[in-house]
Amino acid sequence: MRVKRRTLRRLCLSLAGICVLASQANAQGTDVTAQVKVNFVGAASGHHSNEGVVFWLTPADDAAAVLSPRSTKNHFQLAQRNKQFLPHVLVVPVGSIVDFPNMDPFFHNVFSLFNGKRFDLGLYESGSTRSVHFDRAGVSYIFCNIHPEMSAVVVAVPTTYYAVSSSSGALVIRDVAPGAYVAHLWAMGESGTNPEILDHRLNVSGKTMDVGALAITESAIPAHKNKFGEDYDNKKPSSY
Repeated sequence: MRVKRRTLRRLCLSLAGICVLASQANAQGTDVTAQVKVNFVGAASGHHSNEGVVFWLTPADDAAAVLSPRSTKNHFQLAQRNKQFLPHVLVVPVGSIVDFPNMDPFFHNVFSLFNGKRFDLGLYESGSTRSVHFDRAGVSYIFCNIHPEMSAVVVAVPTTYYAVSSSSGALVIRDVAPGAYVAHLWAMGESGTNPEILDHRLNVSGKTMDVGALAITESAIPAHKNKFGEDYDNKKPSSY
């Protein structure tokens, strides 16, 4: 039986499409889920949300974990609006740029003197933006030198496999490549400059994987000085 050339070509294209879809299905990773329960101590005991806990995975067989090969966003934003940083907790892969736009009708001076990334963006006006390159892993507590009530945290991690818990405590890291990983947790507090390493490895496989319940203790950010190590001037007009 003779098959027309055009029909044969359509058949080949259809088979190629099926092969591509099958390849994409096989390449799809695992959704790793967990449920965090936060216990609050000290000044944070009145806060009852489970949100803001950071959970991430690094390769178990590589002590100096690197970014996963999948495509990743490397430009982020931590906005200043209504004398707040938005979002309050921001997670970025190492090497990312974070923009700090001033969306308030007055000046801000964003700085961090903690171990993650030390910087001082200086005084800058409404409508302007300054940026920071987070070139190494670590936890950076962010403040404003003018407004003591403003605070945020940037957690730079050496992987693209990370998640931040919701108010219910749900954590989901999507599309994780199969393999062995070490799980890490971070929560707010005075001891929160060093992430906690969970005491077991995860062998990721299948379509979904549930790590289960994770209990963690969280405390309030310790009282801080301004960038000069001095107390804030509380006599400034509220319009500043």
